[in-house]
Amino acid sequence: MKPVLFSFNDAELQKFVTDLGEPKFRAAQIRDWLLRGAPDFNSMKNLPVALREKLDAAAQTLPVKIVKKLESSDGETTKFLLELHDTEQIECVLMRTTYGNSVCVSSQAGCAMGCKFCASTLLGLKRNLTVDEIFSQILVAQWELRRSGADDKNIRANGDPNNNDVSHIVVMGTGEPLQNTENVIGFLERANHELNISWRRMTVSTCGIVPGIYDLIKWARPINLAISLHAPDDELRSTIMPINNRYKISEVLAAADEFTNLHNRQLMIEYILLAKRNSSGEIALYNCTPERAEQLSVLLRGKNCMVNLIPWNAVDERDFASPSGNAVHRFQDILIKNGIHTRIRRERGTDIGSACGQLRLNNKKDKKQI
Repeated sequence: MKPVLFSFNDAELQKFVTDLGEPKFRAAQIRDWLLRGAPDFNSMKNLPVALREKLDAAAQTLPVKIVKKLESSDGETTKFLLELHDTEQIECVLMRTTYGNSVCVSSQAGCAMGCKFCASTLLGLKRNLTVDEIFSQILVAQWELRRSGADDKNIRANGDPNNNDVSHIVVMGTGEPLQNTENVIGFLERANHELNISWRRMTVSTCGIVPGIYDLIKWARPINLAISLHAPDDELRSTIMPINNRYKISEVLAAADEFTNLHNRQLMIEYILLAKRNSSGEIALYNCTPERAEQLSVLLRGKNCMVNLIPWNAVDERDFASPSGNAVHRFQDILIKNGIHTRIRRERGTDIGSACGQLRLNNKKDKKQI
């Protein structure tokens, strides 16, 4: 396996360069390119061609390599399938919005949570990602932004064509972040210090690892917390989210309330809207009936929270269906009527399989068919 220069400290990188018979100052030039997210040595245009060829034969730039890159038809979403040094694969998603450029990163290769509606967990958990592997996902997205920054589609609402930096981070990709808390915190610290991304523009999403939430409380940074709830009672939640057998809804929300009260931050509640097909092929609502909306309203009444409703993004291997638009809006209307701040997440990248784990899963299936 070729060494990853991004993971070298300055002394190690300088030694690597001089061992190739090159002057020391080349190390600083290479470091600059690495921090920009250069995907290969050929991109390092101020290095001599001969040096680029030597570097390419002896090393790789980042701890992740792009296997596939998919662009949504509206040009607002780019999804990357990335390969790690051990051939495990992860995904990250770049979303260009009116408020900035947001990147959704993975924290693990695979997932052990076993949620019944999700693609990420179908292949099981392989391992945690390192700080470098998580951070490199941001650099991949930032390189893409700067590469395509002259395109009209990337000009933000303020009209600035040079706004080609990542401004928001969401740890909501493949994996459960609070099963890899130490490295996720290390990544966020690094993004804050090196990329100057504000704590308040960072969000960590968890399915409810209560000890991990208390770790975030001890860490005491004013990031945003999102809870993947997806059901208003323990019986239903345990059916679709096995983690609920260990940490009940009341425990999860108590820890989340403590976190949000510490920083006066609004808690985000993620709620995927699911339906199922009955034996006659008709679609019946599952966790998004009007009765469930009333239950959820009672559960969240008086909390400083916002419910993010997510119409299910179909996964072939899962036994669910997407509810109709009318059912989605009826569920939202009931929550709003009961005083619960609610929005429906805008669907992004459905034409490129942007749901967590879909691209990785499909790529694995394609390989098996070869």
